Amino acid sequence: MLPATAAKSAQEQIEAVIQRVSRIILGKEDVVRLAVTCLLARGHLLLEDQPGVGKTMLSQALAQALGLGFRRVQFTSDLLPSDILGASIYDRDTAAFHFHRGPVFTQVLLADEINRATPKTQSALLEAMEEGKVTADGSTHPLPEPFFVIATQNPSTQVGTFMLPESQLDRFLMRLALGVPDRGAERALLEGQERRELLRTMEPAMSMVELQQLQNQARAVHAAPALLDYLQDLLVASRVQGHGLSPRAGLATLAASRAWALLGGRAMVLPEDIQAVAVPVMGHRLEQAMDGMSGVEFAKQLIAGTPLP
Repeated sequence: MLPATAAKSAQEQIEAVIQRVSRIILGKEDVVRLAVTCLLARGHLLLEDQPGVGKTMLSQALAQALGLGFRRVQFTSDLLPSDILGASIYDRDTAAFHFHRGPVFTQVLLADEINRATPKTQSALLEAMEEGKVTADGSTHPLPEPFFVIATQNPSTQVGTFMLPESQLDRFLMRLALGVPDRGAERALLEGQERRELLRTMEPAMSMVELQQLQNQARAVHAAPALLDYLQDLLVASRVQGHGLSPRAGLATLAASRAWALLGGRAMVLPEDIQAVAVPVMGHRLEQAMDGMSGVEFAKQLIAGTPLP
């Protein structure tokens, strides 16, 4: 179990990251908090929204505030798996094939507009996201640690998009939407310094080693048996029509809840922590669960209808 003093110190470190990113992404501190929670829980993040609301900027700001290496891949319909993972190229001097690493070999990979690529290219990320490695020509190549995929996705109603399959969606711990800023934040954006200039001058709020220590602390946050009963009640309630949340979704919710508790300076998970992360963790996993209801609506219904322990 995590000591209370350690939780408090962790909260101060995390708040420094949140405040730094929130200077770049105005009026969206709630989304920034959830995004940081996702990375503390060692999860991958899917940002779904219309173009121009700051999805790419949020990804860059998170990587820079956490002191992590960052690379961006623009997904298009003609993008190939080798464009992401890398390829073996023949070297005449050595008369042998050598693997040339693709952009996936970084700590934060921004898969920009991921649903504009074909399902074959989308699936190239599956092994990397799940196991932290890439297999090519029978050889396994480990990815850097920590490794995060932050993917942006345009609404499926836009022309030229391919829906992410359920297996791919399940690899993302959270799905978040930024939305347009409120009037005050938008005015500050219009009158303030250009965001990319601010980003270039932003210093990291923590080191990679400090981030990994916080991730280990998040794993150590205590979850009482009654809390696990509540989580199981939510999972069971989602399966009313036989197609609800999987056990992996339960593990994802618990990991996110622990990270949210750490962010709040707590050494144990409360039901409120599960409720805070439930919609972004469960929503995209419940899209096909019930006819006529979105996954987000269904997740909110589960929270409202499941008694607290």
